[in-house]
Amino acid sequence: MSLQNFERVNLLSEHGETEQDELDTDMEKMEKEPAKVEEEVPWYRTLTPYKLYVLLILLVTYLLNQLDRYMLAISSKAMAQEIHFGDKACMKNTSAQDSDFNGLKCETFSSADSCRNATSNLTHATGLCYYDYNGQGLEYQIVAGPAFTVIYTFGGIFISYAAEKYNRKAMLAACLMFWSVMTLLTGFVKEYWQLVILRFGLGFGESGCGPFAVSILTDYFTPETRGFALGIYNWGIYFGYSMSYAFGNFISLANINGQGWRWTFILSGIPGLAVGLLMLVSLKEPERNQNQLELSGTACQRLGRTLKNFCSPSLLLICLAGSIRNASGYVFAYNTQLYFTQIGQTPEQIGKYLSWIPLVGGSFSVLLGGFISDRLVRRLGLYSRILVIGVSLLIAAPFAAGTLYFDPPGAYFFQIPTYIFGEMWVGITLAVVVELVPSEIKTTAVAAYLFIISNIGGNANLLVPPLAQHFESQNYSKSDSLRYTLFCMYAGPFVFCIPVYFVSMFVLKRDYRRAKRPQYIKMDDK
Repeated sequence: MSLQNFERVNLLSEHGETEQDELDTDMEKMEKEPAKVEEEVPWYRTLTPYKLYVLLILLVTYLLNQLDRYMLAISSKAMAQEIHFGDKACMKNTSAQDSDFNGLKCETFSSADSCRNATSNLTHATGLCYYDYNGQGLEYQIVAGPAFTVIYTFGGIFISYAAEKYNRKAMLAACLMFWSVMTLLTGFVKEYWQLVILRFGLGFGESGCGPFAVSILTDYFTPETRGFALGIYNWGIYFGYSMSYAFGNFISLANINGQGWRWTFILSGIPGLAVGLLMLVSLKEPERNQNQLELSGTACQRLGRTLKNFCSPSLLLICLAGSIRNASGYVFAYNTQLYFTQIGQTPEQIGKYLSWIPLVGGSFSVLLGGFISDRLVRRLGLYSRILVIGVSLLIAAPFAAGTLYFDPPGAYFFQIPTYIFGEMWVGITLAVVVELVPSEIKTTAVAAYLFIISNIGGNANLLVPPLAQHFESQNYSKSDSLRYTLFCMYAGPFVFCIPVYFVSMFVLKRDYRRAKRPQYIKMDDK
């Protein structure tokens, strides 16, 4: 430690708050001076070709993250029928013509005998109904939920600590190749327990994607372009999710080598191995302004410093607001198909619209939100990011409600502005989180943020059944009960989280200054 810094610590201890206020004033001047220099350089000139290449690699990585994660949901029925897990049900033979059924609904038969007897007097060669595994049930929910989510949320916290000291690029590439191997091996499973183990491995590998990638992006891109970069990066959510439907359905129908669904996992896992190797040889670990003293000490000491910095009022409020908004997304994602089916829509009609609306609307939203917040942050400061989030959610809320109020196809089209304005919060909130913590713990902060919103928001679906039952007890039909439940759990949170975001603005500036304040540590004479 330098003599000047040591003397400064002594002065702070002697003069208390007065010297502290002077220090804060000096910091404000230092922050403003470089800002004037940066304003002279147009924002687009900071986007060099190599930075855009880095952004592209990380976008593809996030795309593969989402693709591999949701492949199970698309292929669960075919998997269950081959390796035998989950519930059984009487199902419609899709090879039969609709006119052959003459009003018969296979789903109404609850046993294997009743399912077979219902079509015994019909002449269709393969039967109109068949009784088999339907890809649902408790065993499916275990591999889709806890087997993945528990290790995913906790793993992100622990492996992010290594990123504060070691090469993030190498660790992200290792995570990518690891979860890609887990995906590829899923195409060879023969027993249910093998699937459970591979889902654990998938969750562990994917838990490093967000913290490592966001940390790298924030070091490559300036504050004026950070929202733009994170917005592009979050395209991976919508591209990967949409691609899972294409892979899960069309590759299965191609029935390569008579192995159907297995090739969906094999072909989904291979690209990750190639992208991981490309990342290792072509990406450079960005420089970061780290205080090496902050990286010293035991794991418990570092954990204490991380909690001290992360548990600021503004960050806690932002995590609460993000959890509320994230709950809305989880609830609607898991009940969209059920809701539109109950109001009379066929799977073909649902797929016709929802296969492209989330992709187009969500991708445009995160890009637009990042661009707007980056332009405003240069004039209004960090407050502008919160303002963009609040205003965008306020605009999106009526359209989310309109999705539930109007009948199709109008209900589908109301989803377009809902996605355009309602998904801006994703990338902007991440930008705020990394700006509110010291650079040496931002990876861990992102992991903690994702851990909180995933656990709180991801479990919000548990409130849907009791709330729907409450409306049914008030003599509402099942479809209306679900509709009003979604009004509360889907459209409602768009509005509920806005006051929480705005309250965080009252402590935002103070916490930002604390995060950027140099840390002085008294050392021994040696």
